Amino acid sequence: MDPSKPILVGLHPLPTSAATSLLRQCQKRKAAAGLNDYPESDLLRSIKATLHGSDPPRGSETSTIHSLHYEDETSLETELTWDAYTVVLSCGGVIRKKWDFSQGNQRIQWACIGHLNQPTSIFSISSTSPARYTSDLHSGPPPIKDSSTRETFGPFSSIQQEQLKEVEAASRPKGTFVFFRNIGKVFLSNGIEYTFNLPFVTRRAWPAHPHGVVIQRVFDPSELEEARISGDPPLPTLFSFTNPFAEVAAVGVSSRILGGFGSRSIILEHPPSLTGSQEQVPPQEIVIWVSQRGNISQDDLAITLDPDVHTMKLWRYVYVDPDGEKPKPGKDSDDNMGPTISAGSELEVERLRPCFWFEKLVCFDVPQTDCEEWGKITAATFDDRWDRKIQRSLLSICFPNAQLLRTIAVCRQDDGYMKVELLQDIQATSIAPVRSTRPTVRDLLLVKPDASLGILTHGMRQISIQPCAGSAQRTSYEMQGGPGSRSAAILDVARVEERTESCATFVTENGGKMYGSLAFSSPDILVHRCFEVLAMALPSELAFTIRLEFLHLWHEQGLFTVEDTVLVCFRRALFKVLHINDPDPQPPTLTWDNLSQLPLFDDLSEDVSLQGLALPVRKHAPTDLHITKPHPLAGAALNALHHLAEDMRINLEQQILVLRIVPIICTIALVVRPEWADYWKRFCPDIALTLPSALRPEWFDEKLPQWPPDLSFALYSRLINPAANVPWVYTYRIAAQHKVPPSLEYGRVEPLFRLLQITRPYSTLGDPKITDTRARAEIVIQLMVHHKIGPDLLRHLPLGISSPLREAIRTGQLSPSGEWPIGAYQLIGRDDLAEGVGSSAEHMNDGGYKTVKEWLNTTNRKSMADVTRGGLVSASLPANATVSGVELDMENFTTIRFGQDKRIDEVSRMLCSSIVPPIRMLDRPELNEHDLAKEQQHYVLRLAERTLALPLGRALFTFGSVTQITREAYIIPKMEFALSLQPQNVVVYPEPGKIPFECLWWGDFHNGVAAGLRISQLLKSVDSSWIKFNKPMELTPEHAGFIYALGLTGHLKEMLTWNTFGYLTPKHDMTSIAVLLGLSAANVGSGNRHVAKLIAVHTPSMLPTPSVDLNVSLITQAAALVGLGLLYMGSKRRHTAELCLTQISRKDLVQPDLSNEHREAYTIAAALAFGMVMLGKGSSVPADIQMVERLRILVHGEGPATKKERLTFDINLTSPAAAMALGLMYLRTDRKDIAGILSIPDTTLGLNRVQPHFLLIRTLARALIMFSSVEPNNEWLMAQIPPAISQAMQGRLQGQSVDDAFELAYYNIIAGACFAVALKYAGTAREEAYLLIIGYYDMFSRLAYTNGPAFDMRIKRAAIRDGLNLISLSVNMVMAGTGEINCLRRLRYAYGMYNQPIRYGAHMATYMSLGMLFLGGGRYTLGTSDAAIACMVTAFFPRFPQVSSENKSYLQALRHLWVLAVEPRCLIARDVDSKEIVYLPVKIKVKEGDEVGTTQLISPTLIPDLDKLVSVRVDTPRYWPFYLDIANFPRHKQSLLKSQTLYVKRRTAFLSYMEDPKGSRSLLVRTGSSTSDAATLDFPKLRDTKVHPAGDLYQFISSSSNDPLFLSFADHLCRDDGETEEEKVFRAHCHAALLDTILQDKPLTLQSHLTLYRHRTIRRNSRYFNLRLEDLRYVADFYGKVYDRRFSGRSENNPRPPLIRENTALGALHSLSERLDSTRTDPEFQRILKVYVRGQPGALLGSGSEVLPEMAKDLAWYLQQNGVPPSGVLVFLRDLARKAHEQCLGAPGPEGTTDAETLDEGIREVLHVTAASVAGNLGQGWSTRSLNEILRLWN
Repeated sequence: MDPSKPILVGLHPLPTSAATSLLRQCQKRKAAAGLNDYPESDLLRSIKATLHGSDPPRGSETSTIHSLHYEDETSLETELTWDAYTVVLSCGGVIRKKWDFSQGNQRIQWACIGHLNQPTSIFSISSTSPARYTSDLHSGPPPIKDSSTRETFGPFSSIQQEQLKEVEAASRPKGTFVFFRNIGKVFLSNGIEYTFNLPFVTRRAWPAHPHGVVIQRVFDPSELEEARISGDPPLPTLFSFTNPFAEVAAVGVSSRILGGFGSRSIILEHPPSLTGSQEQVPPQEIVIWVSQRGNISQDDLAITLDPDVHTMKLWRYVYVDPDGEKPKPGKDSDDNMGPTISAGSELEVERLRPCFWFEKLVCFDVPQTDCEEWGKITAATFDDRWDRKIQRSLLSICFPNAQLLRTIAVCRQDDGYMKVELLQDIQATSIAPVRSTRPTVRDLLLVKPDASLGILTHGMRQISIQPCAGSAQRTSYEMQGGPGSRSAAILDVARVEERTESCATFVTENGGKMYGSLAFSSPDILVHRCFEVLAMALPSELAFTIRLEFLHLWHEQGLFTVEDTVLVCFRRALFKVLHINDPDPQPPTLTWDNLSQLPLFDDLSEDVSLQGLALPVRKHAPTDLHITKPHPLAGAALNALHHLAEDMRINLEQQILVLRIVPIICTIALVVRPEWADYWKRFCPDIALTLPSALRPEWFDEKLPQWPPDLSFALYSRLINPAANVPWVYTYRIAAQHKVPPSLEYGRVEPLFRLLQITRPYSTLGDPKITDTRARAEIVIQLMVHHKIGPDLLRHLPLGISSPLREAIRTGQLSPSGEWPIGAYQLIGRDDLAEGVGSSAEHMNDGGYKTVKEWLNTTNRKSMADVTRGGLVSASLPANATVSGVELDMENFTTIRFGQDKRIDEVSRMLCSSIVPPIRMLDRPELNEHDLAKEQQHYVLRLAERTLALPLGRALFTFGSVTQITREAYIIPKMEFALSLQPQNVVVYPEPGKIPFECLWWGDFHNGVAAGLRISQLLKSVDSSWIKFNKPMELTPEHAGFIYALGLTGHLKEMLTWNTFGYLTPKHDMTSIAVLLGLSAANVGSGNRHVAKLIAVHTPSMLPTPSVDLNVSLITQAAALVGLGLLYMGSKRRHTAELCLTQISRKDLVQPDLSNEHREAYTIAAALAFGMVMLGKGSSVPADIQMVERLRILVHGEGPATKKERLTFDINLTSPAAAMALGLMYLRTDRKDIAGILSIPDTTLGLNRVQPHFLLIRTLARALIMFSSVEPNNEWLMAQIPPAISQAMQGRLQGQSVDDAFELAYYNIIAGACFAVALKYAGTAREEAYLLIIGYYDMFSRLAYTNGPAFDMRIKRAAIRDGLNLISLSVNMVMAGTGEINCLRRLRYAYGMYNQPIRYGAHMATYMSLGMLFLGGGRYTLGTSDAAIACMVTAFFPRFPQVSSENKSYLQALRHLWVLAVEPRCLIARDVDSKEIVYLPVKIKVKEGDEVGTTQLISPTLIPDLDKLVSVRVDTPRYWPFYLDIANFPRHKQSLLKSQTLYVKRRTAFLSYMEDPKGSRSLLVRTGSSTSDAATLDFPKLRDTKVHPAGDLYQFISSSSNDPLFLSFADHLCRDDGETEEEKVFRAHCHAALLDTILQDKPLTLQSHLTLYRHRTIRRNSRYFNLRLEDLRYVADFYGKVYDRRFSGRSENNPRPPLIRENTALGALHSLSERLDSTRTDPEFQRILKVYVRGQPGALLGSGSEVLPEMAKDLAWYLQQNGVPPSGVLVFLRDLARKAHEQCLGAPGPEGTTDAETLDEGIREVLHVTAASVAGNLGQGWSTRSLNEILRLWN
């Protein structure tokens, strides 16, 4: 065939674009309607021409841009079309989007498609972004730390702050860029639109890499003259746009750019500058081309042209993040040169710093004719690949007027720089890049001056093509009829244009446009892989010749892809180039007898359903073939194709390709290396070969070994004998073996990728240096993850290859490491560990989705009791209410957490304030109707106080229970004050005005807080727009509480700053308090400057003129002070602390009046704020000592400076406040001198001078200072009471009279001490602390409900009830989140005490205690960090109000600061498969001081503080072992901090503790020990399955497992309903395999058992029989000889059973061997074997009339199974044996012997060893039985 003969390409008329048609129709409609532009005057046309500069003016005609898609999954063509005012985006010919800009009165200058960077929002805060309270940019300085400073906040604080940040992965969405006269618009594919300013007129724009666009403005030549006159440099013309919030920046120029490709970072090198100005691209140069990145183009290039001087420059550009490192100056630059930059100009330089930098690569002259018409110049890159030395691409620039094509090689050098090299110029008039011959590398389509076309590929080699009208397939056949038909089809092409993929647009001489496909790459995957591997073995010229010959042959076949057309063309082309004669078989006709000649025949022969059909017999090839001398590199081609077949042989999906390529390999091998044909004939005995008439040994390739490399043997030899050091086979070694430079036409492509994947793990499995089984398995698992070898890949590997890898996985599965990546855990099947490493925060609700268990068990319907209960709850709600406020929405958690009792339902009932509560009223018949009505109203008002306090407890109870919100208005349930009196069943409503509005306001405030705290802290969908959407028209207390709750949970950070003023401007006190405290709580400890400014304008003391009247209420100022303390908590910011300390003794609050009724609350707020700022940071430095002295004066009211002066403060206000401030300042410091300041008087006179409740505060403050000495026992508590008081109370028990001062002091000290114990052991459920405090709770309860008419008795009872309130909170602080039943009983009793006059403060304490006992539904508890203690002191401060509107003594809003002390320490276990919460026994190791103890718990359960937690271990037979080493592995601690969830994987033979509490339903119990199942796996046979306890396996497994795989397998394959004998045997085998898999918890082995069964039952005439036999031999040898030695762990005294038992593998192999035994004795087989062993390979190759195909198959079977050496080796061994026998028999010793029998035995052993070393067989080598048989044939 003539290589210069062109290949025909069929062209078709280019259809009109839908976008173009749409725009034309729009223009016609506008013209018909008279809406076109007005006629332009000459002046207007002159102005437009001036603005456009050197470019020709663009009118309103339609322009089209085709954009190459990089990183686009689809291969559709995207088209952007626009006219003057309309842009249309279409994809694949379908219009996707249309934008009309006719209303803007600005014409479109240009448009393009590119990408715009969307960074992660966690770093999105900048000067151009909307102001929020989330940024760390506005945070104050961090607190000063030293070695002795402990953390202020607990371990969960940082995790929660990170989870609150919205972390969104950075993306580069595709967008449409439209440029107008002075603005630009970007329309991104994700729906976001941007508008940016353009200070110039755009000439053109190009998409740049990695994102953004490069813009060139219109340039007027007169600008150069103006710059010359002024002396200033001309303005740049090249700009870039990368950020929609920043201005366009000029493109910079660097002398050299290092890096930017590969793994090198970018370094810019600038030349020295004497002017300080930045070098730029010359403004007079016009950008004519910018490269587009894609999967097949990796260069970022640009071309500019200077038409005046006729020069062209090639530039390289890179993107440098302006926020990253600054460019590196040149070596000779002087940093001191240039003008000094001021602060303002420095900011300007930072703002306009270039993002894109250009480097000039080369400059060359351009023909003058093309400079005049530079718009026709085109450029394209192609052939981007690795060429053995460097990565390079070719850039071609076509000058059509000069008919010149200039090609430049762009090389990416190893030193990091880019180098260019000018190649030879050729003649061409037009070019376009296409993907033609290679799917991953571009070629270049060109038009020559003689109108002929060609494709540049494989470098600069050309393939001639000829365009023709119509289909190329049809025309190729017409050409065979004569020249007349050819001339009618040929088209003359003037130029070509680029499209997408392998298509191009052809423009004919008459201007018509046509399109055609140049897809010449092979669609056959086998042929494509053959070309890839030949590119690694053959030189460029030879590889291109084969490619060209293949294209011509394929073109003759019409480019058809049916049947094996592509493979036949490749075979012919290869054999022709390699000089291999190949008999040309006659094309088969579609008759029944010739069916065997079709490729379809092989598929039909494998079809089980056609086994009974008599298929035609396949005709064999001719028996003789004349051969010629092969090409010198035929051996290299054979070697490459052999390795490719070996790679496909270890892939089950591609073994069918092995059967297709083996005939090609064998045909070449018969000429070059006949033994290689012998090798492949053993695997594929069905192939028919034509033997040459005579073998020519002189033509054999001596570079090839006699026996081909068996890559499977290379893998296993490392396992059998690690010291053997068998070399691995790599593709690059093939060319080196034959000493030829490979063509590498595909670049860096690894054709043997599957073999390379497997080689790396096998190299570790066979490493003799790693002796530990577990260490070896760990490395193998990491390598498998790195090389992406997962379960899917293992399923596609032969069982013999995958078994060692599966065993390594099994070893890792049983003992995984704690620091593996997620992929490693997923690989070994430990999804529980993988989920634990990558899990996010835990949500308790299911979001409305069914669990896995519910999907599997659809019969699990709700009972009538559940339906009735839900109906009653719904009926009890008001008509307009949809939520009651006590819904937890986590039944799956609470059911497990609290068992089957109804304590959660009872607490929900008690804390619900939105339904009418039933009340049993005492029957008083003596009352008349009027008095009865008054009595009923009395009940209503009494219960109203209780109702108003319920939200405080409900906030604790439902905290964090809502994890999903909708875009609808958030519902806050209204409080219901009506009562349902029983037994009359009368609903009584309160009379109007009876409940004061002030009481209702604070009740609504707490109700809003409770509703807002239901929203989880981890919810990401609460943003500023949602908060704004829920804002009412008028501010209400309810919404104020809701805002406060959002701040406590951190969501108020998302609120935009300008939205804050809408809340603060109306001066609504509750709203102002909520916003100030909420923002401070959301930014606790951060020192956010935005929040500090808001607080400052509400705090006069923070202003320059403190005396100014801010019109801010004192209660709001108090809230602002506490907010200031929260904002700077633990910061030790002395300026802030000094400010708060001053406010404790604020002078204008000394005398009470109507304007300062909240002065006590303000004083305590200032003290708490001071304590928060100095929290635990008190020391002995002078500044702190001065503060202590001032606090001492405020506590006692006397000092050195105050003895002769009148006090300027009210000690009744400052004493408790200063005591608490001092306690918080010196928290945990154990400073006895400081604690001594807060001494408690022990005399009657001293006690009478101090209010009794001050003693409570002092006791608490002293305990805070001496925190480490607090002990949960009565001895410590009694030690806090002065001896005088203690002795007086002891005398009272003996009937002595006691002064009231001693008694009141006793009760207050006891309450304060109990509160201190509760603070230290909060959330620990410590038994000692619980018993201590609950004992005093019972004592105070008995005293509180005693009646006495005396006034002093009433005073003592009030003190006792206040103490009881605090003790009630204390005991539930210790038991927070536990739901302890004894505490619940006491609180339930207190809840029902509505018949007695109980004040609002008692209700508040009771319901807060109740909610705290079930904190977050049992999910949360309290922490004990410094910040948590401060917040608990603030929230539970022992100053309880008398009515719900009271804020005089203490600010009620501070009662909710417990949120900042909450920690999610409930350990939850989830089944990783079903995602259900389960019971799980865990062993927890805790460290207390120097002691380490272990305790056994059952999750869900509360765990100790994570700082004390050492480890968590799951060690139960029902679940896979699990160990969290928190002390040694930081990742384990971070995982537990993040989700508090243990994901566990249940073993397949067990059910969960919920389903099977006693373990009686496990498979191990129900099956017992049965050996019949193992015997069935070894030797499948018919047996009575009903005798087995698991006879009906489906029902048996469905009752003991919920795995869908096992249920389906048992249902379909294990039922005892087989009809034939084969079916019954198969079902019995499946039955045994399933039980073995479940009992040993190895579900992946189920496929292995089925594979073994398929191997042992495979039909003898199957094409895959010998491949399966080889696989079975590998399995048997591995488990028989390798596993026990290197995989079982026996050497480490930790043995484990294998996944597949040795007997099972040997039994399968034995079943096949039994079939061969009947063939061994067949006389015909003996004759064929005798021919083979005597040196005639034709017996195996199946040629000759005396060899039947069936016998050839049997011979291949025999040779493979017994490891018989090839025929040539056998002849060689026979000659050696005969010579040895002749020389040794009868010769004198020691060289000879006369014992013939002994001599023959020795020769036999030598032959056996020699054959193994020569042929290299696997495992057992040449079997002894076969050796004896062949010896008999030799004799």
